[in-house]
Amino acid sequence: MENTGRILHGLNPIARRILFGETADAAIDLELEYSSEVDRAHVVMLAERGVITRAHASILMNAINELRTCDFAPLRGQAAPRGLYLLYENYLIEKLGPEIGGVLQTARSRNDLNATILYLRLRKPYLRLIKEALRLQAVLLRRSNEFVEVVMPAYTHYQAAVPITYGHYLAGIATALSRDLAGIFDAGSGLRRCPLGAGAVGGTSLPIDQSRTASLLGFDEPAPHSIDAVASRDIILRLLGAAAILGVTLSRLSADLLIWTTGEFGFIALPDTLVGSSSMMPQKRNPFILEHVQGRSASALGAFVAAATAAHATPFTNSIAVGTEAVKHIWKALEEATEATTLMRLLVDAGRPCRQSMLDRAIEGYTSATELANRLMVEGGMPFRLAHLTVGAIIRLAIEQGGSPLEQAASTALQAERAVSMEGLDPTAVARRAIYGGGPGAVSLAACLKTVRAQSIAQIKRGRELAQKWRAAGLALDNAVKILCSNPNLS
Repeated sequence: MENTGRILHGLNPIARRILFGETADAAIDLELEYSSEVDRAHVVMLAERGVITRAHASILMNAINELRTCDFAPLRGQAAPRGLYLLYENYLIEKLGPEIGGVLQTARSRNDLNATILYLRLRKPYLRLIKEALRLQAVLLRRSNEFVEVVMPAYTHYQAAVPITYGHYLAGIATALSRDLAGIFDAGSGLRRCPLGAGAVGGTSLPIDQSRTASLLGFDEPAPHSIDAVASRDIILRLLGAAAILGVTLSRLSADLLIWTTGEFGFIALPDTLVGSSSMMPQKRNPFILEHVQGRSASALGAFVAAATAAHATPFTNSIAVGTEAVKHIWKALEEATEATTLMRLLVDAGRPCRQSMLDRAIEGYTSATELANRLMVEGGMPFRLAHLTVGAIIRLAIEQGGSPLEQAASTALQAERAVSMEGLDPTAVARRAIYGGGPGAVSLAACLKTVRAQSIAQIKRGRELAQKWRAAGLALDNAVKILCSNPNLS
């Protein structure tokens, strides 16, 4: 392909090095396994449809299989002046002759091939992200159930607000993560459709069977429109968007844990295996992994902006700006989102709540104030806004006088309000009574956890079914190749 008939000279060496590297080795490791998998399905289909002879298809298939078996050794160390695929095709042509090696691109272009390779290549990082998010979900649910009685303040504006439990807090993260997982599954729905057969942009007049190649490669169906098949890479934007949303959830959890592990709070204790020391200050126990979570969880958001910008305002057809430059951001972003998820799982699993510190702060922060206002309204017949004002004044006076507990301060201030009960006004009792509005009470939290567990079980099943489907397709393709190669003269 240095001389295509229309183009007589190879690519400028500097441009070639920038675009394709000194040798093809890196591209071989990343893509050629997937490319040759597509080739195997394509050759099987072409032979079954009679577009090429079974004898030629068998010879070509054996050569492809030999390359795969030796990890493409004959291609390594070589330059790829027009990209990896043409280096690979030229090798087959030189080895088998143009009559056999030259039929591989029949009814196909690099455009639909590259789109199909992308979809195949996305499967592993996509499933890995799902797997790690589900593992984090399992830890959140387990620890939520374990710490359901560990009372702490909920915070608004970094100020103690109302009493909840640490288990209730973790269940909230699990609830958000369930939606994040649903978004990741939805974003990957585009992996169901196979672009192969769309050709360069306008399909083909040759009698191919797109459904057959789609099935052999583990897709549900072929892409219905040739332009959309080669022009669209919205799967990249959707996956990056979903990963970015997951990253936001992880970053917010890490922000809370960073504060709660400080000496000033002392809410969460991490083991030695998940903290670091200072090179200068021997007393330090730095929860530095949480900062890595924050940094890596932002990768997908940056990648989304870069990919969307590369794709923005490009013509709706095959485009290198979209298919190459926009796509290149997905790999590192998915890797870092997965790593951030894994690190957070380790931290949540190993972190232990400091029960007394949490309870003390719930008491000192007057987190039962809203409950007292509610009682003044319900038991004392006081309008809520007046009850709010009354409790606020009681707390202000209590703080001015040295910070007496709410029950004591209220009992003194509300002696005339005999109808208002002071029993069960401690944060633990208040948290247990909050069974409405998704509060931390046992009944409410149990219902939430039941829902999230059911969603998690369904998502685990969905992930396993995807992995099994793609594995089964690989076995089916292996079998189709075996039949073709063992019966090359079958009409």
